[in-house]
Amino acid sequence: MNATSHSHSSAAAPRSVLISGASVAGPALALCLARYGWSVTVVEKAPRLRAGGFAVDFRGDAHRTVLQRMGIWDEIHQNQTHMGGQSFVDADGVEQVRLPSEVMSGEVEIFRGDLSRILYERTRDDVEYLFGDSITALDERADDVLVTFERSAPRSFDLVVGADGLHSNVRRLVFGDEAQFLRFHGHYVAVFEAPNHLGLDRSARWYNAPGRAVSFAHYGGDPSWSQVTMVFTEPEELSYDRYDTAEHKRLLAERYAGLGWEVPKALEALEDAGEVYFDALAQIQMERFSKGRVVLLGDAGYGATMGGMGTGLALVCAYVLAGELATQSDHRAAFAGYEAEIRAFAKGCQKTAAGAGPMLAPPTEKKIRGRNRTYRMLNSRFLSSIFERLTLKAANNIKLKDYGISTEGAVHNAFSGATQG
Repeated sequence: MNATSHSHSSAAAPRSVLISGASVAGPALALCLARYGWSVTVVEKAPRLRAGGFAVDFRGDAHRTVLQRMGIWDEIHQNQTHMGGQSFVDADGVEQVRLPSEVMSGEVEIFRGDLSRILYERTRDDVEYLFGDSITALDERADDVLVTFERSAPRSFDLVVGADGLHSNVRRLVFGDEAQFLRFHGHYVAVFEAPNHLGLDRSARWYNAPGRAVSFAHYGGDPSWSQVTMVFTEPEELSYDRYDTAEHKRLLAERYAGLGWEVPKALEALEDAGEVYFDALAQIQMERFSKGRVVLLGDAGYGATMGGMGTGLALVCAYVLAGELATQSDHRAAFAGYEAEIRAFAKGCQKTAAGAGPMLAPPTEKKIRGRNRTYRMLNSRFLSSIFERLTLKAANNIKLKDYGISTEGAVHNAFSGATQG
């Protein structure tokens, strides 16, 4: 059956949806909708699945329940990082405080790229993937949305979902310029690869100077490589080209010049790095996550960069959106149900994320010492259980409905003969 030739008069025809973004939120939604018998197409600007990336973690009942209902809980455990503790050191490399693994890595942690691959492998036989393409225009009509692509021929879909991240293309096309929704949180983050010269094994070391943090981490895999993370404060938003890696390297080199510990080694690796992730710690704040036949999912609608359990949030919300679409009479009721179910949950996760920058890169020596004292207390069982309760409060702040999703593989009446990217 062709994904585009659905008849609106036939009640039996699966409803069709185009999802923009093949990172995590998009394939998670595709997995759920395909099981409900929907005809699903995912469009992704990158030429193939993106490997690697941040390590993402899951914690609490809501995350676990959704991952189990999606049928991927065991596979996530099989591919987890097994990350150990992380220590914070001074300029001489002397450990000041050590954090147990569950503080930074939750109940189970996995590379975003591995999670993306698991979701893709579970959906590729039932979902059409269009890699190396993106949406250029959306024209909503009475019964559908006519979508114009950069490369593929125009097609119509019943609904369109923007699951395309903090700088969402779908959000820009439907709701307008991102400046009206993006709230800058006074920090930037960069991630790149470096030789593992510290010989780290599933552990990380962090160093702070006022307003700046740098860490070397090894999450498993090739022992000769580590991941460098830099977080720094910035009073005003920087103006730079999001796609210009050379400019990102220059900005980082300026801000980390002259620092002690292993920072010179980090800057050396930065010069040679092929890929550098660089972005503001920022949040998307919107009154509504849908407009007409278009809805936003994950970071596109309520992104929070770091510290807000954004991946867990995206997967839970994908489950809710699919469930509402499968059980409501029409998309308007489904979108309203989705927004009502997730709004408080998303806001709580964003609130948690707001503290990530100041905690990782305190602005003064005094605040660095204060942060270390706080972290030391997390090594006491009593205080770590209080911390855990506070973290889990945000992660569990949703009462999940049981929409009756089957975990027994996808329904094979969706899109067959999918285009592999």
